[in-house]
Amino acid sequence: MNIKRAKQEIKDAVEAYLLKDAYGAYEIPVIRQRPILLLGAPGIGKTQIMEQIARECGIGLVSYTITHHTRQSAIGLPFISEREYGGEKKAVTEYTMSEIVASIYEKMKKTGLREGILFIDEINCVSETLAPAMLQFLQCKTFGNHPIPEGWVIVAAGNPPEYNKSVRDFDVVTLDRVKKIEVEPDYEAFREYAVKARIHPAVVSYLDARPASFYQMETTVDGRCFATPRGWEDLSRLLEVYEKLGKPVDKEVVRQYIQHDRIAGEFAAYLELYRKYESDYEIDGILRGEIREGTLKKLSHASFDERLSVVSLLLSGCLTKFHRVRVQELFTEALYGKMKEAGRALNDETLPTEGIAGVLAKLKEEAREERESRKKAELLEREEEKRLLRLEETLQRYGAALAERRPESGPAAFDILRELFAGERERYEELLKEGSGMLEHAFDFLEAAFGNSQELVVFVTGLNRSEDALAFLRSCGCERYQQYNRSLLFGEGDREIRREIERLSTEG
Repeated sequence: MNIKRAKQEIKDAVEAYLLKDAYGAYEIPVIRQRPILLLGAPGIGKTQIMEQIARECGIGLVSYTITHHTRQSAIGLPFISEREYGGEKKAVTEYTMSEIVASIYEKMKKTGLREGILFIDEINCVSETLAPAMLQFLQCKTFGNHPIPEGWVIVAAGNPPEYNKSVRDFDVVTLDRVKKIEVEPDYEAFREYAVKARIHPAVVSYLDARPASFYQMETTVDGRCFATPRGWEDLSRLLEVYEKLGKPVDKEVVRQYIQHDRIAGEFAAYLELYRKYESDYEIDGILRGEIREGTLKKLSHASFDERLSVVSLLLSGCLTKFHRVRVQELFTEALYGKMKEAGRALNDETLPTEGIAGVLAKLKEEAREERESRKKAELLEREEEKRLLRLEETLQRYGAALAERRPESGPAAFDILRELFAGERERYEELLKEGSGMLEHAFDFLEAAFGNSQELVVFVTGLNRSEDALAFLRSCGCERYQQYNRSLLFGEGDREIRREIERLSTEG
């Protein structure tokens, strides 16, 4: 199965294992909660989906790469204790608590989360001395003498033997005690994730045209050559930052992430052309509504790859704007919630004038506590953290405005807050208007350049894959999007066009 299906299977298992009955007992007894064994090629996102599942389920995550451990750190150090057996005292060997088990208790103490996932990576690559302990761990859910706490689901991951010479096979006894999931690289699953994660459009556009380059693992006389989803995502983040810094990205830079000489060279050349197309076709001008006859003529004689790159650039420009709209929308909604709370407090007739300043201060403190609590529990994504920080800053600013204008009553103070909040609402409406204009200009150009063609299918498909775009279209609407979505993406048409795109790319 692909990584998307694997994530859902693991999430379903976690939710099933943690479901309790009316008396607080787990519906599936702990002894029947099979550890999950995830086997798949390196770099396809096994660790990343664990982080996503933990956040989405609101539980803790303790992650270890077991090859970094010795037998002593995994199961604990031996010590001699004295016990009485049959009236005689005997010296027996016991073990200190495993570092791994201790880290679970530390996580519970730090986050307040009593349930979670213990993720052990590279479990089938352990040393000979540690291998028996790993088998005991999978079979009995213990490290040494210490059991894994109830409420912590075990997920172990490993690579198939063709990717790692150190891999050890599990025996049937062990395999019969785990929930085994095998995952294969799948570009369509990555493509869906790439849109959500806002992977650099040049990476997505290149892989759309050459999906075979998405995952490669080859053995040559010079050693292993490979390209992985992890490599593409990390390269994408570097591209974004290098663009802000004005730094060049050539084959040597790409090769540091995509360790496959041919693919690294191809992508470096593609990236250079991609940036050239952005300048030559004046993408920003097109999205402002500037369509030049010379641009249309040039595009009519362009290769398929070049046309696809232009579509990708137009789509990227629109999606960037739609993301800004979504960010502002979610922030406005969060701020509106705080303004409603402020309204209830400020319109309370028993509120004294000197208590007005405390209303905003209290709301700001609540926002700060929420952010810090979620961050401490490691359940806060980067975008959400930025939104909460912005919310705190805005409440601070609103509080300063009230202090400066000194309203004489709670209702008068709330009138000031409504006036300030109207500015954020106006900003959202302005971004909606800009996004709507940009989308219409993109359709104007695509119709003029390509007519009712496969390039329009690619553009509309890209909109359909983006949560930001779909949220925008629900708020704003677009008649031509609805028209093309019905006529061009009906039934199997989309898949047929995608196959044609891949064929033409290969031939090109």
